[in-house]
Amino acid sequence: MLWVLLLLLAWTAAGTAGTRLCLAAVHAAASDADAGRAHDLTLYEAAFLSGGPRRVADLTLVSMARQRRLLLARTGWATVVDPRGRDDMERSVIGAIGPEGQSRIAPVRAAAATADAVRGIADRLVSAGLAVPDDARAGVSAAVRQVRLAAVAVVALGATALVLPAQAEMPRGLVALWFGLPLALTLSCLAVARIEVHPYSRWASPAGQRLLGALTRHSGGDERRYLTSVAVHGIRAIGEPDLRAAFAHREQQYWPD
Repeated sequence: MLWVLLLLLAWTAAGTAGTRLCLAAVHAAASDADAGRAHDLTLYEAAFLSGGPRRVADLTLVSMARQRRLLLARTGWATVVDPRGRDDMERSVIGAIGPEGQSRIAPVRAAAATADAVRGIADRLVSAGLAVPDDARAGVSAAVRQVRLAAVAVVALGATALVLPAQAEMPRGLVALWFGLPLALTLSCLAVARIEVHPYSRWASPAGQRLLGALTRHSGGDERRYLTSVAVHGIRAIGEPDLRAAFAHREQQYWPD
């Protein structure tokens, strides 16, 4: 009856991991139903809610390049044309490029993403109930990893049970079926997390998602629509071949994917 003990261990691993994921998802989704109703998202805020700090850095670079205040060469270099930043993010980008006025784009993007200006945007959005706090976001990620490990553990325990000496009172096929139940639980949790938790657990809360949807429907003039598309969809929304090529030079040591 050793397989029964292994089955209990499998159920314990699956149940514990599933419960943790549910609690983490509830914590990440918890927000005031009226959060952000009077809040008009800026493009920087939309970029953060859509893709986090890196998206804010990308939006700033694209915006400055389209205004001809920053030259982004297709070789992967950024050159300052106008050294006067119009806001904190632009000043962060110019500062990241350095006093020589020229730098590789990859380290500039990385430095701008960790600037105080981005942290200020994050704090404002969290306070407004539009962004998921760091601890909640990390909790969901850790819970998903635990469920994945639980699924692997269930498979390992089931395989161990099947290689044990045959038990006259329980056919191997039925033993496998019993272990299939906790495995189904873990896989179901992962599927639900992918559908229900993934859209907002990374950066935007449900309230933030609602504002993002409204922003894309009412994005203003052509330039505003263009930058809104970059903020929401990232550099893949860039239309100019030369500008897109500039962002293709992504150095792993600065910008891991």
